[in-house]
Amino acid sequence: MPTDARSATAFKTAQVLVAEVRGGHAAPSDIARSVLDDIQARDGALNCFASLNPDDVIAQASALDQRLARGEDLGPLAGLPVSVKDLIVAKGHPTAFGSLTMQGNVIDLDAPVVERLRAAGAVMLGKTTTSEFGCKAVGDSPLTGITRNPWNTAKTPGGSSCGAAAVVASGISPVAIGTDGGGSIRIPASLTGLVGFKGHFGRVPAYPAAAVPTLIHIGPLSRRVRDAALMMSVISGFDERDPYSIAGPKPDYLAACERRPKGLRIAYSPTLGYARPDPQVAEMVEAGLGRLEAAGCQIDVVEHVFDDPVKIWMTEFYAGVGTRLKTAMETRGDDIDPAVANVLEGAYSLSATDHQEQMFERFQFRDRVRAFFEDYDILATPALPVTAFDVGLNVPPGHKGRDAISWAYYSYPFNLTGQPAVSVNAGFDADGLPVGIQLVARSLAEETLFSLAAAFEEDGPEPDRRPSQ
Repeated sequence: MPTDARSATAFKTAQVLVAEVRGGHAAPSDIARSVLDDIQARDGALNCFASLNPDDVIAQASALDQRLARGEDLGPLAGLPVSVKDLIVAKGHPTAFGSLTMQGNVIDLDAPVVERLRAAGAVMLGKTTTSEFGCKAVGDSPLTGITRNPWNTAKTPGGSSCGAAAVVASGISPVAIGTDGGGSIRIPASLTGLVGFKGHFGRVPAYPAAAVPTLIHIGPLSRRVRDAALMMSVISGFDERDPYSIAGPKPDYLAACERRPKGLRIAYSPTLGYARPDPQVAEMVEAGLGRLEAAGCQIDVVEHVFDDPVKIWMTEFYAGVGTRLKTAMETRGDDIDPAVANVLEGAYSLSATDHQEQMFERFQFRDRVRAFFEDYDILATPALPVTAFDVGLNVPPGHKGRDAISWAYYSYPFNLTGQPAVSVNAGFDADGLPVGIQLVARSLAEETLFSLAAAFEEDGPEPDRRPSQ
């Protein structure tokens, strides 16, 4: 297949592909073969997949063909190919966490999110690449190498859900599932022009337990807000295997997309009080605020929202990952990404008292943020301080002094609070690279977030603009 050719499914939305299957206009196996053709043509340049078995993909899709022939209802994701990040377990695929120390590791189990995808009629496409154990906000690992940005393959797609972002931004598939412990869905969404949605903590169950169980969120990356809503309607909901799983009623995310957000009170903070956005990023995000005003929202500029909670986040995140990797660090330290090993070494020096003190600081921080949201429905910020930068760098130029995740100033605070947040494309810079705006809602208010994000997207510039890869 020529590298400049695109398949019949390229850049179609999830809703369109599902409707084609439901309407009898496309068979699941037709869609699967088309997507596999695009993977063959483009993954060599992008490196999206950590694990892919084309024969299994076709077998799954053919089984769905047979169910359709029998008149069965396949479910809300009928025939839709969906990938999951290589921090999520799935039967038939190794779970290596982007690490040489876990190469070939097989967990014969479907995580709840994978169970739900399969039950909803999706085709499990494969496992997408991740930075090692999700510990970097860029897209490379010792195991899978460099994953590249479809908008410019010399640039990173961000991380740690790098492969998920690349496979969706390139038009190969409309949706993918990532994880977010400090921004790992929203960061790559911003750098690749996608919607990256993190529901409220516990809204999508996580099992087996993650290394950072009190920070981790699972959610979709997509090219359209309504596709993210569709995915959340399938993967969210209570599961008793996750002790943090929310047991309340599941919101109607798709219905929320049809409601107008008129009257919402929005605080816009370009820095939160400590971040350092590049001037062009700040300018483009501020220009996007006009779309929120046009939707009937009231906007206040609030320069200082809170002090940087980076120490609180780093203590909890790296202590969890460091504990899980202690044996690997002692026995195979040379196989671990040096940037990851460096931050984990620092975590080992913390005492139990240090860790407990930061836990109490987290409670206080959450309460400060809760009080802030008594006056506002939404907090808007840049999603990142930069656009995509060169592969091979762990921290963007001009932001030295931060580690491999903490340069993403805007995302990790809301893993500490657990609030729902989304990155949506705000436009493109002078080099044609995407810029993201982050929208954060009150606790459990995903419906408000989807209503606003859908309205923001509808008035977006160049909605059909596509990357070169």
